[in-house]
Amino acid sequence: MDYYPRINAHGHLLPYPEQIPAFLKDNGIFWIDDEKEFMFRTNWKRPVTDPSFFLNEKIEWMAKNNIQHEVILNLTQLYGIGLEKGMARDVLRFQNDFNASIQSDHPSKFTSGFALPLIDMEMALREMERCVEFLNLKLLCLPTHFLDEQEQWVSVADERLFPLFQLADDYGLSVQIHPPDDQRIMPFNDRFWRYHLVWMCALTADTYHLFTLLGLNEKFPNIRTCFAHGNQFSQMNIGRRIQGFSGRPDLFTGAKHPQSAENAKNIFFDSLLHDVHSLALLIKRHGTSQLVVGIDDPYPLGEMETVPGCYPGKLIDDALVEGVLTQMEQKEIWFSNSLNWLGEVRKSELINILLHTDV
Repeated sequence: MDYYPRINAHGHLLPYPEQIPAFLKDNGIFWIDDEKEFMFRTNWKRPVTDPSFFLNEKIEWMAKNNIQHEVILNLTQLYGIGLEKGMARDVLRFQNDFNASIQSDHPSKFTSGFALPLIDMEMALREMERCVEFLNLKLLCLPTHFLDEQEQWVSVADERLFPLFQLADDYGLSVQIHPPDDQRIMPFNDRFWRYHLVWMCALTADTYHLFTLLGLNEKFPNIRTCFAHGNQFSQMNIGRRIQGFSGRPDLFTGAKHPQSAENAKNIFFDSLLHDVHSLALLIKRHGTSQLVVGIDDPYPLGEMETVPGCYPGKLIDDALVEGVLTQMEQKEIWFSNSLNWLGEVRKSELINILLHTDV
């Protein structure tokens, strides 16, 4: 098969400890120890499980694993959820400026996302304008849910965020929806890592439920939205959603049919499902053209070679071996599908950068 660049459409990057401003640690929001062994929030810490959490080591890791380009998503710990408005603004400005510097300094290696202080719509709209027009960022990273001013959890598909989606549509942005690493939304004992393994997937399915029933893909056709982790639970849950829609139509006034978005060309999913059967179901429902590679590096829930029996791209390789994918589909998932999600401007830029030719 001809050479093609490989694009990882779901990766993460930490600032080096010295790059994190003091106010983040002083307010207990986020910091990393000088030995780069742990990341912290007040009453929370998580091990830094791989050197490729950091820029120089990430570039080495990409070369070792034959990944030519990576999409850097906003850190889920830095969505600014539950913070006072001014603090949320400052946290997101730091994160967005950091991500913009990564893309600006290494345009052939990284496409970076940006996030918004969702607690204040006007503030969020102004930050979107800054990120798009001055930082040249075209990928909006949204948590599945956030805390509003009444401290109620709200899905980002809620009508209150339609002005935000309208501006994103005017800009023709790519969007990535990812569950927040914030256990306040499910405040139970996290035995056996159940928040990450079960409830984060449920949060994505919940927002996809609203997103499709409200027809956001049709209301805002210029947005291309990717749901993290393959939107795994929704692939199995469609029958129950249809049954509820059909059995209690009084609860679905004005809603689209649950299957209305199955053929949408502006909804994408990453491949991070860890299971060929789940991948086959996703492909059956949405087709291979809507699938991009997601490695979720460097987290151990990503396809990391430090996890026994795993390596970046393993699921796509397994799907090829088991006949779920063809070689041409594998190539498209690694490369051209990601370009389609990222949009025509970035697609043209990356083709010139990665292939040095026009197509």
